[in-house]
Amino acid sequence: MRYSKTLSACLLLASSAMTQAAVTVTGDVLNAGSFTFVPGTRLLDAVSQGRPNAESYWLAAAWLHQPLMLQQTRLKAGVLFDLKMLQRGALLEEKSSLAALAARLFEEVSRLPVTGRKVAVLDPVALEVAFALNYSLNDGDHLIYPRRPSTVTVLGAVEKSCTLPYRAPQQAQEYLKSCPPVPDADADYLWLIQPDGQVRRVGNAAWNREDGVFAAAGSTILVPVRNDDPDLPTPDLNEQLAQFLATQPLPEVAP
Repeated sequence: MRYSKTLSACLLLASSAMTQAAVTVTGDVLNAGSFTFVPGTRLLDAVSQGRPNAESYWLAAAWLHQPLMLQQTRLKAGVLFDLKMLQRGALLEEKSSLAALAARLFEEVSRLPVTGRKVAVLDPVALEVAFALNYSLNDGDHLIYPRRPSTVTVLGAVEKSCTLPYRAPQQAQEYLKSCPPVPDADADYLWLIQPDGQVRRVGNAAWNREDGVFAAAGSTILVPVRNDDPDLPTPDLNEQLAQFLATQPLPEVAP
């Protein structure tokens, strides 16, 4: 009987260990670290454990969600494939500047990690009052609360990527004056990636200009590559590049 009770206790402990998982909370929080939880645990549980600083930049908080890793690995592979195809096609058509731009973007994207970032509200107050926003966690998930940055990044079809001072209120298009596009850029649009991971295509030409679109601190502005050549078919390149850039969280500590 004693052996049976001991075995049952061991099995119970083993079962409990198997159902526990871990989530990490880092950045501008009072209690950074890795926490164990059981199935059914939600975002607010981990956020309450980490205790984000009330003055941290909750808008840019990032949830790196393990189930999205495979999907975003494929997204990155697709972007790299299109950039390589664009480079090769441009070389065949003797468009050296476009080929060089595609090659540079290929190298830049290659260095970016696959994160699994899921767009989500990580404001503790909002999570407490809105259950629909309080998603379930998975083993290996990571919550990052960065400090508020003071810059906006412009990249893509520009001479080189620019890190510019954030100015409020300044429309997204205005940042291009300090980081002008190259001739191979698509002059009709830009892609605005807000620090919460939201992506928006913004009209930028005289015929379709969208006024009143502002970049928040920590935003990324993607100047798209002109890809309207039917002989260089990469119609989804810019949108997918913007989507992949949106998976990159801000640094935990602002530079």
